[in-house]
This record gives sequence, C-alpha cells and structure tokens, in this order.
Amino acid sequence: MRRIAKLGALAAVLAAAGAASLHAWPIGRPVALESIAGDAARGAYLARMSGCIACHTNAENGGAPLAGGVKLPTDFGTFHSPNLTTDTVNGIGGWSIQEFSKAVRQGVSPDGEPYYPAFPYPFYSRFSDQDIADLWAAFQTVPAVSESAPGQDLRFPFNFRPALKAWRAMFLDTGPLEPREDKSEAWNRGRFIVRGPAHCGACHTPRNLLGARQAEFALHGAEGLPDGGKSPPITKAKLEERGWTVSSLAYALRSGITPGGDVFGGSMGEVVRDGTAFLSDDDLRAIAIYLLDKDGPNDP
Repeated sequence: MRRIAKLGALAAVLAAAGAASLHAWPIGRPVALESIAGDAARGAYLARMSGCIACHTNAENGGAPLAGGVKLPTDFGTFHSPNLTTDTVNGIGGWSIQEFSKAVRQGVSPDGEPYYPAFPYPFYSRFSDQDIADLWAAFQTVPAVSESAPGQDLRFPFNFRPALKAWRAMFLDTGPLEPREDKSEAWNRGRFIVRGPAHCGACHTPRNLLGARQAEFALHGAEGLPDGGKSPPITKAKLEERGWTVSSLAYALRSGITPGGDVFGGSMGEVVRDGTAFLSDDDLRAIAIYLLDKDGPNDP
C-alpha cells in the first residue's frame, strides 16, 4: 500500500509539473503592423467572407451585431462566441492592432493564452498584413456594446486551456498558402478563399478524437456538427456527381438556391445569408472554379 501511495504521489507531482510547464510555455510570434494603413470597406468585405457576422451575432435573441454570445455546442462542451465590438471592457476596444493580429492569425490572446480552435484561426493565418490592417480598420467602426458574452463551458480535461499548447504543437499549421503557378488567377483566388477566410474545411472536413481536422479527408464532409447535423462532401468528384457546375455553384452561394430548386438550410443557410451573399461575382465564381477544379474562363 505504501508503494502504491508513493506512486500516486509521484504521478501527482509529475502531473503538477507538467501543468506548470504548459502554463509557462510561451506561444506566438512578434507582430509589427504600425505602418500599414487599413481600408475599412475592404476589411468589412473580408469580415463577411470570414463569417464574423454569423458567428458573433446572436440574431436569434436579438443580439447586437458582433456582440457575441452565439452558442456552439460540441462533443467537448459548449463554446460561446466573444464580443467583438469596440467596448473596452467586454469587447476588443482596448486591444492594439498587434494584439488583434496575434489573435486572428496565431490564435493567441492579448494575455498570451491560446484560443480554442472553435475560433478558426488556423484558416485565418492565411491573411496578409494588409488584410489584417483592413480588418482592424473595419472593426474600429463597430459600435461598442457593453455586454459580456458567456464564458466557455467545457468538460474536463478540455477546460484546461494550457493543454491547447500541446494540441497546437501536434496539429497547428499556419504556413503560407503559396499560389500555384500552373493554375489561373481565379483558381488561386478561390483556393485562398476556401482554404483561408471562408474556412470551408472547418465544417466540411472530418475531425479526429482531439478535434483536429483530418487533412487526408479534406472537404469530404463531416458528421457531428454543432447544430447536430452533418455536412456533405464538396470535393470535385462529389460535386460533379451531383450535377454542380461553376455557374450553378456560384449562383447557389449567392442565393442559397440549389439547381433542383431547394434551398440551403441550417448553418449553410446562415453562411449564405450573412457571408457569401455579399461576395462579388468574381469571388463566387473563383470559389466554384477551385472546388470543381476548373480553370478555363468559359467553364460552365
């Protein structure tokens, strides 16, 4: 019994040491953006493309734009989107552009803590410095809302935030998305939108037991989405099998109406309503060109 007690005590000490190490493990890279002037109009467009309005506006309960509070139930617990207004206490009004950049592209809070990947910063890492400056300029125009969003309600051990540092070491990829020289400008633009700000893979790619996307099944569809549903595959083969064309897919992303006359529902309906419906015709066509892997200007 003494030996078991000693082993238990040793395990507790090692666990405590490991937890302390995770707490002390620094993350994030320095940011320098002071000299870049932002374009608020372009930033507002990027915010629409990125789904900020849908995820941070509790429209069902009459919430103010970007004031947060949207519930995201998952197998790990319930996430709540934070307040992104200019309120200095409950929002991001007290942040600097450097802190904003680290949050959006690196998933690191102003306090140096890691954000949960329910916030799709692995996709937002594709933003350029100019994109960040434009987004920052746009968010400075959002009226302050002095309401705090609920905190995250996660089960143990997922509520131990420092453990995310180990998760990041195993799964996080924030490398650049270099253009493909053998593809057209439209195809590369669509690739940037799909794999970057629009974060299509967040819902259309299955995840492993630790919540990381399974890269080998990118865009193959997923089950167990936060709304309880599942997403269809949006690979080239599956889209063509279901009769989608560049024109019909671009139109559906604008209108929410499928070629068969049905309409997108659930979370995809929100994506269209609050996001893709606001994109330019060129960007919608670029998304469709990339997903269907077409590259000619006259592809139907």
